[in-house]
Amino acid sequence: MEKQLHLNLLASRPPVAAGFQSGSKMKMGPGRKKDFSPLPWSHYFETMEDVEVENENGKDIFRIYCSGSDGPVLLLLHGGGHSALSWAVFTAVICSRINCRVVAMDLRAHGDTKVKNPDDLSADTMAKDIGKVVEVLYGDSPPPIMIIGHSMGGAIAVHTATANHVPSLLGLCVIDVVEGTAMDALNSMQNFLRSRPKTFKSLENAIEWSVKSGQIRNIESARVSMGGQVKKCEESTSSPGVSKSIGEGIIEEEEDEEGEEESNKKRMKEDDQEIKKESIFTWRVELSKTEKYWDGWFRGLSALFLTCSVPKLLLLAGVDRLDKDLTIGQMQGKFQMQVLPQCGHAVHEDAPEKVADALATFMVRHKFTEFKEGFLC
Repeated sequence: MEKQLHLNLLASRPPVAAGFQSGSKMKMGPGRKKDFSPLPWSHYFETMEDVEVENENGKDIFRIYCSGSDGPVLLLLHGGGHSALSWAVFTAVICSRINCRVVAMDLRAHGDTKVKNPDDLSADTMAKDIGKVVEVLYGDSPPPIMIIGHSMGGAIAVHTATANHVPSLLGLCVIDVVEGTAMDALNSMQNFLRSRPKTFKSLENAIEWSVKSGQIRNIESARVSMGGQVKKCEESTSSPGVSKSIGEGIIEEEEDEEGEEESNKKRMKEDDQEIKKESIFTWRVELSKTEKYWDGWFRGLSALFLTCSVPKLLLLAGVDRLDKDLTIGQMQGKFQMQVLPQCGHAVHEDAPEKVADALATFMVRHKFTEFKEGFLC
């Protein structure tokens, strides 16, 4: 989340275009228009389900997307404002590389997850959510699980691991989130959020903006994941702005003869239909309202990451992301690090194949799993 502050710089670089098949390049000939139409989750995940979790206030419902039937579980946690769909293309690629199962989860107040207290986005609460979902899915005997988190999700992954909410934890992978850079970026985050469009005319318009702004540099990723970031506004004649403009006309017309009343009703109906025809989309998550939790997500993150006893992988979009603690830890061999250049902040969306290759190699090296038969690494 925090690196999106740099998007104004990233936007000057040409976005990476991918075809429908993961990693293939979508060649744009002269005069050929790019396709920004949305893609369904079912092209990438095998199943979608809602997991009910009991808490003191009732039931919370977490949306998850799954693929694979054997091997260790890759539990995927998205960044702030994103959803599980940001892992769609990556999931299709990693499942073709190694024997594994994927569980991509819409975190609290994100995507299609519904919780009783969506305003509580503290690291502690969100980490507990992860543990509860794992418990509901697997009971007292969970399979080996590797948690992979991007940005905010990377921070929550670290908090989950250090709090031992997943006792069968196999490994930890954090993507493009480092305490030092994150804390420095927080001061300017509100300015960045204010600079984004507040609404889009359509989902296609949102997808196009995400690619052209540099937020997501892979067209295929944007086409499947932006539907998890934006939602259709509930426009109706009951909304304040609409009722005022239409209502004023009604009051004036009611003073005329009855023949005018019928004409007014007809026009009101036409206006209402016109409003509903204009499907305006807006952000699902108001990230500006989560500011009070930012410090808790990121402060002390490097030390927590280094104290995790499981094998760790840190994937970064640039070496400039590394802070002092992690630089020392990396020199001491406390974790494996790989820099994936020419990516924006959404590394796993921009370069799903590179991320999948790095993760697959890491997991096979640690004997967590094996490459699939016939796959040449």
